[in-house]
Amino acid sequence: MRAMILREAGQPLELAELPDPTPEAGQVLIRVHACGICRTDLHIVDGELTEPKLPLVPGHQIVGTVVAAGSGVTRDWPGERVGVPWLGSTDGTCGYCLSGRENLCDNARFTGYDIDGGYAELAVADERFTFPIPEEFDDLAAAPLLCAGLIGYRALRMTADARRLGLYGFGAAAHIVTQVAVWQGREVYAFTRPGDEASQQFARSLGALWAGGSDEQPVELDAAIIFAPAGDLVPTALRALAKGGVVVCAGIHMSDIPSFPYDILWGEREIRSVANLTRQDGEEFLAIAPRVPIRTDVTTYPLEQANEALADLRAGRFQGAAVLLVGG
Repeated sequence: MRAMILREAGQPLELAELPDPTPEAGQVLIRVHACGICRTDLHIVDGELTEPKLPLVPGHQIVGTVVAAGSGVTRDWPGERVGVPWLGSTDGTCGYCLSGRENLCDNARFTGYDIDGGYAELAVADERFTFPIPEEFDDLAAAPLLCAGLIGYRALRMTADARRLGLYGFGAAAHIVTQVAVWQGREVYAFTRPGDEASQQFARSLGALWAGGSDEQPVELDAAIIFAPAGDLVPTALRALAKGGVVVCAGIHMSDIPSFPYDILWGEREIRSVANLTRQDGEEFLAIAPRVPIRTDVTTYPLEQANEALADLRAGRFQGAAVLLVGG
């Protein structure tokens, strides 16, 4: 099979021919149709997430068709269209798993980090950590739902019933979360880099009540979600919060948070992070997505142009999400 491989952090991915993988017990073999490009992939390639298996096939927003299954699977899988997210497996026995917090499992393994991912024509996955793809979404539209959508949804849930919601950074996750939040009846305020009028217009087109620079404060917010990996946005968001509000840091990696005065945290304001996802998150979100209905704005690249896609993501050259078109 063809695959894009990371051999060393900080180096471009290499197009290579690899042996076809074989599904082990409890796994399915998937012919990959599409794989979303995620900022987490950038953090891995750039060496900011420091412990990937190497060499590695990145990619954790996989959409494809099951073509074979290993022993012990629980259903007749071949022919089914499925999605594979970041969370690839857990031990199922630790305190976190047994208390409904499998996203925090100390022995979790992650797709495109510990397990070869979807920047390839074939991939294997634990059958328990795959999701049926709603028929309303084609392969390209579905791929961003599997991380941008799922992590965004988990972050949105952490804002409880906040009415005035601020989103800092308007990329793949924010463009999905905006649609869900508006559907729920919330007011969305989108904060971008100052002067980024294209992203601001994009946010307004998806239902944001206001869009502007992160140096502005149009209203007092009930909650804020930070998608941009910039720690200096944490005190910025805190200053925009009403008492009792929460700042949710939704990324897997963020630059250092600068010191800030206690008085912007006081008033029972909170800061919390989002870590990974649970299968329950996936089931809930993929049931909601067709009802909104979510429209993913996608820029596509062929598999062999994965490096260009990552560079464009790093530079902010597209709106919405990027997806590798791998196979039919």
